[in-house]
Amino acid sequence: MDLARTYLGEKVLEQGIKFLLNEPINNLEKMIEWVEKIPMPEHHRKNVASAKRFLQNKETNWYRLAERLLTGTHPNVKQKLAVNFFVNASFLGVPKQMEMAKKLGCSVPWALLVDPTERCNLNCTGCWAGDYQKREELSYEQLDRICTEAQELGIFFITMSGGEPLLRKDDILKLAEKHSSMVFHLFTNGTLVNDELIEDMQRVGNLILAFSIEGFEETTDRRRGKGVFRKVMEAMDKMREAGLVYGVSVTYTRHNTEELASPEFVDMLVDKGVTFAWYFTYIPIGKDVDLDMMATPEQRAYIYDRILEYRKTKPILIVDFWNDGEVSNGCIAGGRRYLHINAQGEVEPCAFVHYSTCNIKNVSLKEALCSPLMKAYQKRQPFNMNMRRPCPLIDNPQMLKEIVEESGAYSTQLTANETAAEFAEKLKPYAEKWGEIADKIWYDNNKRVDEAACREGTD
Repeated sequence: MDLARTYLGEKVLEQGIKFLLNEPINNLEKMIEWVEKIPMPEHHRKNVASAKRFLQNKETNWYRLAERLLTGTHPNVKQKLAVNFFVNASFLGVPKQMEMAKKLGCSVPWALLVDPTERCNLNCTGCWAGDYQKREELSYEQLDRICTEAQELGIFFITMSGGEPLLRKDDILKLAEKHSSMVFHLFTNGTLVNDELIEDMQRVGNLILAFSIEGFEETTDRRRGKGVFRKVMEAMDKMREAGLVYGVSVTYTRHNTEELASPEFVDMLVDKGVTFAWYFTYIPIGKDVDLDMMATPEQRAYIYDRILEYRKTKPILIVDFWNDGEVSNGCIAGGRRYLHINAQGEVEPCAFVHYSTCNIKNVSLKEALCSPLMKAYQKRQPFNMNMRRPCPLIDNPQMLKEIVEESGAYSTQLTANETAAEFAEKLKPYAEKWGEIADKIWYDNNKRVDEAACREGTD
């Protein structure tokens, strides 16, 4: 009987979403009400309430973004992503994750990041995955098992990177077809996108691409190779015409922060039909490690100020993986909300934390989530009570040292030429400098919030 009620509830939700999407603009307010019913932490609920205020005003950037998505997206893609994201990954997935976390005694993430291959058709300077072997791959059977076990835990969102994941295009499409209730989000260099892939994406409906670029043409081609930027722009044009949903992934460094933070760059993304943008800061791991390539602490503060401004004015969703600790309540890695499985099968806390204590080829996903490394990671989260300093790599590097030593983790890089302690010592000056800036920002922001609360209390 319980199973029947659950199944009936799923079908009612699914049909309700489909009904609302028939006239999406007229039903926008009802959609927001549904989102408000999704089980979520209090800090996420506050974000939804803020978004609701924006979406109720037709003059805001968020309304313009919603209108573009709801009217310009291919019907099959719109329906599939809405059901898979809101019904499966959120309404049904989050409660299941919470339930399984209690049973297992460890966190169950909202998403998995999986690398189907180490191979890549480009050779980018400073690639975070550049010190893997570039020949390892997870088989289709292994990827299929990961997806199956993820669904059993309530995880319906699979992100893929590499290497270049589209080198495994056929297997990924096969996975998307078989696991049709999941969302597959691919980080890609964009050079392998063609008409055939676009038709397949329309057909399966549950694939999203994020194109990696470094700024405008000259900056992108300098790091990624001549002609890459134009290929990405052409791919975007084709995907927009086909009604697909796509975004970008950018890495800000000492050399391109101001360019990526410029209104001209963000406006270009909007003009190209980009829905979302992941902003990552350069981390000195992988290939061509160079501390001088890191954005300065001042640049890190500057770019986030610009992002906060664009969130109020530009019809695009921008997420800063490091600076948004206040939104995510600290670091989300280590299985808390996501973890990384590389192409060798090594289970890592994060794509940028190249350590492991188990391999998914030898253990179940449940066992991997409860591994010594993940537990050592989770027991320290948040790594800092200042949410502007969330990361155990670049903000609190001593934490990485402690985690590796406690868990007995081994390095997953091809050339493990430094220990976690040596890495922590190397990042200490940056962490201290950023700490000074971040603490001032945190103190000033909290002071303004407290003063506002006091004013409300006296009114």
